[in-house]
Amino acid sequence: MSSPSLRSPEVPSPPGSVRAPDKSRDGIVRRTPEGHETGIRLLRPDALIRTGPVDHADWNFKPILGWIQQQRFRIALSLLPKDRVGRILEIGYGSGVFLPELSRHCEELHGIDPHRWNEEIAGELMKQGVTAQLRTGAAEALPFESESFDLAVAVSSLEFVADVSAACREIARVLKPSGSLILVTPGHSPVVDLGLRLLTGESAKKDYGERRQSLMTLVAEHFRVKERCLFPPVAGHMVCLYKGFRLQPGHITSQVA
Repeated sequence: MSSPSLRSPEVPSPPGSVRAPDKSRDGIVRRTPEGHETGIRLLRPDALIRTGPVDHADWNFKPILGWIQQQRFRIALSLLPKDRVGRILEIGYGSGVFLPELSRHCEELHGIDPHRWNEEIAGELMKQGVTAQLRTGAAEALPFESESFDLAVAVSSLEFVADVSAACREIARVLKPSGSLILVTPGHSPVVDLGLRLLTGESAKKDYGERRQSLMTLVAEHFRVKERCLFPPVAGHMVCLYKGFRLQPGHITSQVA
């Protein structure tokens, strides 16, 4: 067991009651991120390696902005199975900030990202008692056998993939027949983009282009929605910061936005 000084920081969830999921006529379960009660285990800020210009893992530890950023992880956790699974693959793990938490939910953890810092990040994770098999590669050509993962997780990463359709085909291929893709993607509106500009000075248009708007249309060609979660839970299009989905392979025709 690692000493307290080497443990990943656990970010407590805000107080609030657990809300039961709602199931609408289209069969899609609606969840709220409040369903995750325990703290989130993140890679320590002093262990973060910035892997590229859009890798802003340090934002998770800033006042106000950090609370907003962490809602992406709370959404993802609310969509995970209650019980541990065998193998999880995080697509676009970046600096590895979310991997310590994901390690709690599986027996074997993998990650893939185009950058070449995989060995260094695996070393930082190991210092904190987290074992993860990290590879350099593209989501469009996953270096894994078919039907080898119980879950794939993509948090704010598929928006940066050049060929989303190819990535979806690959994700569907490596998932077991009962497997799911947990996908969290940022909202898009002038209000949301203005908030990002005010808090960070960054331009969502510059980072994403039009990819946020087209992402779920492309994903829907390969996956069907089983559960959906929004933040804020009652958000309309103009103020929705994040959308989360639990998806299973198979073409869908219902609305996913």
